[in-house]
Amino acid sequence: MSIQPPLSDLPIKTADSGFYRGFSVNVAVVSKIIISVLVVWCIVWPTQAGTVLGNWNSVILDLFAAWYIWVVAAFIIVCLGLALWPTSGRMKLGADGEKPEFSNFSWFSMMFGAGIGVGMLTWAVAEPVAHFKNNPSVIQGLTTAQGADNVREAYIWSFLHWGLGAWACYAIAGLALAFFSYRRGLPLTIRSSLTPLFGKALSGPLGHLIDIVAVVATILGVAQTLGFGVEQFVAGLTRIGIGGLMNADGGATTLGIVVALLVIMGASTASALSGVGKGIKWLSNINMVLSIFLLSFLIIFGATWFGATAFFVGIWDYLIALPWLSFNVYQSDGVEGSVPFLLAQWQGWWPVFYWAWWIAFAPFVGLFLARISRGRSIREFVLGAMIVPSLMCFVWFAWAGGTAIDLELNGSAGGLILDAPNGDKIFAMTEFMLAPIAEALAWAMAVLIVVLLMTFLVTSADSAVLIVNTINAAGDEGPKARPHILFWGAALALVVGGLLISGGTGAIQTAMVIGALPFSVVMALMCISLIKACFNDGRRERAGVDAVTVDPVGTPAE
Repeated sequence: MSIQPPLSDLPIKTADSGFYRGFSVNVAVVSKIIISVLVVWCIVWPTQAGTVLGNWNSVILDLFAAWYIWVVAAFIIVCLGLALWPTSGRMKLGADGEKPEFSNFSWFSMMFGAGIGVGMLTWAVAEPVAHFKNNPSVIQGLTTAQGADNVREAYIWSFLHWGLGAWACYAIAGLALAFFSYRRGLPLTIRSSLTPLFGKALSGPLGHLIDIVAVVATILGVAQTLGFGVEQFVAGLTRIGIGGLMNADGGATTLGIVVALLVIMGASTASALSGVGKGIKWLSNINMVLSIFLLSFLIIFGATWFGATAFFVGIWDYLIALPWLSFNVYQSDGVEGSVPFLLAQWQGWWPVFYWAWWIAFAPFVGLFLARISRGRSIREFVLGAMIVPSLMCFVWFAWAGGTAIDLELNGSAGGLILDAPNGDKIFAMTEFMLAPIAEALAWAMAVLIVVLLMTFLVTSADSAVLIVNTINAAGDEGPKARPHILFWGAALALVVGGLLISGGTGAIQTAMVIGALPFSVVMALMCISLIKACFNDGRRERAGVDAVTVDPVGTPAE
């Protein structure tokens, strides 16, 4: 049987005229309806929405916790396998001999900023501190909550959630998109990544469904990020002297949520309207400079030695524990308050939540990674997209979180950081460090963090709007109609606001875990599709059949 060239043509019908000119009407309209229904439900019936979402969350954690844990383990294995497999590892994401568009430094910087830049400001301090207070070892009585013997366990779990598993989710999505768009000349949209499995059937309803699932997952994944960011933004505004935005429990008031969303989404929509070249690039330059300044401050003036120890020992402990942590699923015995029940509950709150978050975020980050990685080999892409960003996360957690833990361990902070809400912890820590020197310095640092947080949030929302429109436009990266940008900017703001009002960040978390579930199936199929495509391309190369159907500038070959 002769070996056939790969599929290099996947027509996706788009409107020729009218309001949806250039867009796939099936994808764009259905996506808007789903998101609009969610927004109306959460805003008009917030109590019912909060109750129903909570019940669904319980069902999903009972039935699909193991799926989320194991599917992310599979992503790590597939990514590393493709990088190490000689046949696939040397394959280019583009034409043979094509060179990468960006330098390694620029490439790494953009990957980190797109993937989790905004999360660092909330969780680099809050997560190690949270695990320092409680984790499975504490629940089982193996270590002491807030004790020196619990520091290493705190870092194992922090590194697990922001390490190779997170970046494997992004790498699978990005690799699949880049492979089929830049080697095959197929549209830069999610459905193209499954062509080895479903072929031209993806031009029809099946392909529309896959892209709709990706759009909904993206909106909910970014909503989760913005939800945490909004609460932290409000905490920051309160720290710099703007009152009335937080309640007595340390949460954002409805006024605070509205003010934060008006500022963030107004700026992001304006940035999206200005295009990638102006808005996103300008904002990325600002947040990179401010991030380096803040991290340097924490490394130099924070717990320098404690952070270095946490970094190196934490990586060692994490890598040793990774095989077991990647497959272990805690089973509840149904007895509330028992150790098995608490372990299963904790896993649902932390690893399962994070895996769902990264999966929901994967269409957004994956499409971005694909766009900046053309010309690189699969081996370069996988190792660069997994290892370097993971190490950057570990640096933030080691010195930001390490400074907070050290201040609490030596007793000087006296619970000030431990007792602060998650979004306020970094403000509480920097104020404690700087206020004794000069109140003005503490205030200035709070302003810097607020500005940095805003640039990260605006960049994330801005990029999400443009990428959702790219998927809706069948992979067309060209200019998008202004009304569609305005719609998705407003929709994202309303999703975040509606879910925060109906149940706080817990409601967003639940909606995101639900939305990520169908896309996790799409990503599992991406893995199979990539393996099949690489295997078949290897056979084509040995048989002298063209496996790459684009020329070096990405135009389909004649």
